[in-house]
Amino acid sequence: MTKSATLLYRTTDSCSQQKRRGAKAALFVGAALLISAAFTGAASAQTLGYAATPDSRIFSADDPAMVAPDQAAPDDRGAGVADEDTLLPDRLRRTVVAYDSTQPPGTIVIDTAHTYLYYILGGGRALRYGVGVGREGFTWAGTQTITRKAEWPDWHPPAEMIARQPYLPRFMAGGPGNPLGARAMYLGSTEYRIHGTNDPTTIGKFVSSGCIRLTNEDVEDLFSRVNVGTRVVVLPKTAPRQIEARSSSSHRMSRLNVSTTAID
Repeated sequence: MTKSATLLYRTTDSCSQQKRRGAKAALFVGAALLISAAFTGAASAQTLGYAATPDSRIFSADDPAMVAPDQAAPDDRGAGVADEDTLLPDRLRRTVVAYDSTQPPGTIVIDTAHTYLYYILGGGRALRYGVGVGREGFTWAGTQTITRKAEWPDWHPPAEMIARQPYLPRFMAGGPGNPLGARAMYLGSTEYRIHGTNDPTTIGKFVSSGCIRLTNEDVEDLFSRVNVGTRVVVLPKTAPRQIEARSSSSHRMSRLNVSTTAID
């Protein structure tokens, strides 16, 4: 092979090697860019408060993401009010009872001593709810009317409560974490309310500063039945319990749009 042919061969081989090295470098840079982009996307997702989900994710019927929004969050605040009655003992679950009262239908009667709220149906019957009432020194008695109704009410702790519990917030917007719960019915011009709760375990107990609390499920039910102007009778803690007789007729709870079937 002549010198010029050898030089040409070596030059061509050198160019081929450079091209191969260039191609490998391009592949390496491309792979690095893809990895960087994926990392940046995941980091951005975490910064924005959600988890990056690969397109190949497989959903199952049990995956929460497959639950329809109206099932996961049936209310307008996304609280997803569960069947809270199942958390209560039988005696505190919403039910119809035979209850003789001189109060007209539509009246609310609070049996403070036994932590019950009765919604008078008439015909010797009442719809009974378990409630939480005022703790020692904070129970009260009297007659009021509902002057305002609110859904997912904001909470403004009164000055007297803040003086007793200075760690309380001065304001809390309505929502699932709000201690007033899903609904509130304000009584007269007082600080007292009938409201929901973010802690169903307090139902049946003497825990509040005078307000009457129900589970969110129950307060939504009661809220739908009453109007502004509804009469509310709060019995003293020392009042004897109204005797509840077992209903002699087979009234169906479904006729009253109530989810339980027990008749007391």
